Amino acid sequence: QVQLVESGGGLVQAGGSLRLSCAASGRTFSSYAMGWFRQAPGKERVFVAAITWRGGNTVYADSVKGRFTISRDGAKNTLYLQMNSLKPDDTAVYYCAARDYSGNYYYTREYGYWGQGTQVTVSS
Repeated sequence: QVQLVESGGGLVQAGGSLRLSCAASGRTFSSYAMGWFRQAPGKERVFVAAITWRGGNTVYADSVKGRFTISRDGAKNTLYLQMNSLKPDDTAVYYCAARDYSGNYYYTREYGYWGQGTQVTVSS
């Protein structure tokens, strides 16, 4: 099993920055990749970014390209999401997730492990 705990959310003004962290424990050595998703009130959970744990290959949603950066620290078993130039539309609960195989990183159903989420609120 893999346990995931997010932190770093909060309230920030438009144009500001936040860095989210996701501490992983359990059999993380076998996780193929990890990702970030977000869910705004009344909307579906959607893909934000993903990274392969060993190779560090990344993929981003078009809506965050050039503003968000996903990274991981293997020694600390921690996933990060650096969010810059934040917009009110970025307001959501952000979840980290882990998956055991390659495939379509956009599909929530392909991730077997999820954190509890952290709230990000961007004020205009």
